[in-house]
Amino acid sequence: MAKRMAHSIAEATLGLTRPNQIDTPKITFAAKEMDLLEWKGDILAVGVTEKDMTKDENSKFKNLILQKLDSRLGGLLSEASSEEDFTGKAGQSTVLRLPNLGSKRIVLIGLGSVISTTTAYRSLGEAVAATAKSAQASNVSITLASTTELSTESKLSLASAIATGAVLGTYEDNRFKLESKKPALKSVDILGLGTGPEIEKKLKYAEDVCSGIIFGKELANAPANVLTPGVLAEEAKKIASEYSDVLSATILDVEQCKELRMGSYLGVAAASANPPHFIHLCYTPPGGAVKTKLALVGKGLTFDSGGYNIKTGPGCSIEFMKFDMGGSAAVLGAAKALGQIKPAGVEVHFIVAACENMISGTGMRPGDIVTASNGKTIEVNNTDAEGRLTLADALVYACNQGVEKIIDLATLTGACAVALGPSIAGVFTPSDDLANEVLVASEVSGEKLWRMPLEESYWESMKSGVADMVNTGGRQGGAITAALFLKQFVDEKVQWLHIDMAGPVRNDKKKCATGFGISTLVTWVLKNSS
Repeated sequence: MAKRMAHSIAEATLGLTRPNQIDTPKITFAAKEMDLLEWKGDILAVGVTEKDMTKDENSKFKNLILQKLDSRLGGLLSEASSEEDFTGKAGQSTVLRLPNLGSKRIVLIGLGSVISTTTAYRSLGEAVAATAKSAQASNVSITLASTTELSTESKLSLASAIATGAVLGTYEDNRFKLESKKPALKSVDILGLGTGPEIEKKLKYAEDVCSGIIFGKELANAPANVLTPGVLAEEAKKIASEYSDVLSATILDVEQCKELRMGSYLGVAAASANPPHFIHLCYTPPGGAVKTKLALVGKGLTFDSGGYNIKTGPGCSIEFMKFDMGGSAAVLGAAKALGQIKPAGVEVHFIVAACENMISGTGMRPGDIVTASNGKTIEVNNTDAEGRLTLADALVYACNQGVEKIIDLATLTGACAVALGPSIAGVFTPSDDLANEVLVASEVSGEKLWRMPLEESYWESMKSGVADMVNTGGRQGGAITAALFLKQFVDEKVQWLHIDMAGPVRNDKKKCATGFGISTLVTWVLKNSS
């Protein structure tokens, strides 16, 4: 007990860093049908396509909404768009300060040519949030220049995507900064996309998912001296406590993991002064029968030094290894969102084998053989291929919960990031049906996934002379052999899909976590609910 206490003191004082308590920006959304010229506030933002920006032979807008605005502004809108060469391309925007309109500024934001993607409308919300931030605006309205051809269902989805963009675009993770400005934006009116309970429900859904994404971002952004495996477990317990009507938490310590024979996971954790914590949250629907049982498994390496195969040299990215728990951030972010949404008919298990991969005299060595909880033995030929060792026992545990489908998410291989770049995650599964379900969910959420092959012949490179398998193959096809390794720990009766999110876990430009995967997971669970 004294030793455990020493650990908790160490993790509480390293660097003397404590995150500041920062309130997540609370934005009030309202869906309204009203004349744009009658709206009063700081910024009126209009999303326009390239087609909306076409003009007649007199240089007047053909689009009726832009015509109306331009007429009220005495041709200023048409003039400014021509002078600034604003054509409605994606990423373009133009701002006018207005003397004689209800709103103080009008902003045209380009959506591109023909657009139907969630990403485009989410980007519109983010662009409006950025404009509001620079203008210190507290209330804005957002509308589209063309809505007549949109179905009611499309309008609901677009409103949700715009609201999501506005919330995430407003949010900044300033917990570790001495001084930070509070966002000024307080209310967003969405005009022309309908009113009533259906759109209000859709906007509430967007807020719930955003709260999960922000939580996931904060977990992944937190440095390893603040977010230890123990702290990650505490955060998981807080979610279960907050939504105790539908969520319960079980946290297994080292001794309990030994009883379950999790030798693969415990081998990785052995070198660290911060003990591992195996996290299991369970979502049970409020009332009604459970028709489907699902599991979401997230890689939870709160820091990965590489172990004895230490990460060295340029490009090793050891300074970014706090993000190696991005999979667990996605899983716990989804748990938070689903705790609020409360879907019917589906039971969901959220599983994270949390630990650190460090170096010490008690640590796992290259050449060691570890035994996973399904009895399979693994010769560790590289201690820096540790994530799959922790996931092996997590996947066996998930199968033992009696689930029908499992998705695991992991920042598993640099190979996948090299293949697909920084914004696309790789999907590996032997199940065409499950692949289709998840890819459809990702299209709805606006996150980019690409299905990769599970080439069974590559398993030859994973064979050991002394154990059932090694934990790494050759350099070629590294993301595929990693996925094939995980497959060895999944029951054949269970549909399983692996997402390698090494690329999109963080945004290089913004130097922080993206919250990738949460929106897709929530969408997928809802599709599986009744």
